Amino acid sequence: MSEFDYDLFVIGGGSGGVRAARVAASETGAKVALAEEDRYGGTCVQRGCVPKKFMVFASQYPSFAEDGAKYGWEMTSGAFNWPVFSDKLHAELDRLEGVYRKLLSGAGVETFDARAMVKDAHTVQLSTGETKTAKHILLAVGGAPVTPDVPGAELAITSNEVFHLERLPKRMLIIGGGYIACEFACIMNGLGTEVTQFYRGAQVLRGFDDEARGLVAEEMQQNGVDLHLGTNILEMRKEADGICVKATNGMEDHYDQVMFATGRSPNTKNIGLEEVGVEIGRQGEVVVNEYSQTTVPSIFAIGDVTDRVNLTPVAIREGMAFVETVFKANPTPVDHELIPSAVFTQPELGTVGLSEEEACEQEEIEVYCTSFRAMQTSFADRPDRVLMKLVVSKATRKVLGCHIVAPQAGEMIQLAGIAVKMGATKEDFDRTVAVHPTMSEELVTMRAPVRTG
Repeated sequence: MSEFDYDLFVIGGGSGGVRAARVAASETGAKVALAEEDRYGGTCVQRGCVPKKFMVFASQYPSFAEDGAKYGWEMTSGAFNWPVFSDKLHAELDRLEGVYRKLLSGAGVETFDARAMVKDAHTVQLSTGETKTAKHILLAVGGAPVTPDVPGAELAITSNEVFHLERLPKRMLIIGGGYIACEFACIMNGLGTEVTQFYRGAQVLRGFDDEARGLVAEEMQQNGVDLHLGTNILEMRKEADGICVKATNGMEDHYDQVMFATGRSPNTKNIGLEEVGVEIGRQGEVVVNEYSQTTVPSIFAIGDVTDRVNLTPVAIREGMAFVETVFKANPTPVDHELIPSAVFTQPELGTVGLSEEEACEQEEIEVYCTSFRAMQTSFADRPDRVLMKLVVSKATRKVLGCHIVAPQAGEMIQLAGIAVKMGATKEDFDRTVAVHPTMSEELVTMRAPVRTG
């Protein structure tokens, strides 16, 4: 008889926590419990990538109708019915939550719809008043949006609330320059909202390749997003005709809705971590080693709460590595190198590996790059441009980075990511026969570098 109630207690029912719980239970026979205070599926399924992608799809249809007319179809773009879409969206999120619950119960995981706190190295206190013990505790509590400390900040929403709007705003201000801010600026613009975006920095999408993010910004503005760089808000106040916003650039205007997309922070407050000796970093993250173990040996952490690479597939990989390490006696460090990712702006940005700027700091490189009008949109008389870019090591000829700005860039970068992860050289790309006519064929037909560094 075990001295603990469970072999594993998981706090958090997002993608990483659910995967770790059910794999530990179903593949190793461990006795597992999981507590979730909100909805199962976590940020990704309930407040992030899944509902956001449905909104991306919805926002693209007006351009389909416009292009269709240029291709000879008698088409018109009607008004967007937000309530119809919203009802369908939330029905789908309810269905997905049910899938997550079913996966856990099918694996034999006991679940608690409650907030959980860490009481000691092997004990969890539930908001129901129950106390549970476990040989191992896994923290998978994710992160939450950060809101700036400015007068009137309570008048704004965040990415958590944007999916629950009762009506589509006519005029909206989005504050921030990261991928969440840019994605929602494109989404709301596509749905018919007049969108203004403020970002305090010199260019949006900090951390991505400069040339790629520059093109994304240009295309966003061309498509109708009123982007103001080097701009922040000073204060907001409620008035009869909406929310009045004062900006650092001297602007003062009214909006139906204001949304903060100014970063996210790990959910580490008030769950007892520091009290039991778990080290918390400067940004509020749980500090872990390469095996996702905290400074308390029986407590592990995965996903956004560790603030390593905050992507859903990474949290799932970390969860799987945790199970291998702890329950299968196969110590497995998490591989955070060369992770492909996509920003679902319009156009999309897909990226894997080093930006040109990062690569230049490490070694001598060659840059292969082309920007052009794609066949489909060119025929429809749209000026949209796409970008295909490879960053190559002069010494090893390895492709250090691949950056794509184009419709469906997310789909393309998944496949390019395999080649880059395998260590493909520029000559490997050159030896690959092009698929014609496609946008992505440019990745294997660029012969001469446009610059070196």
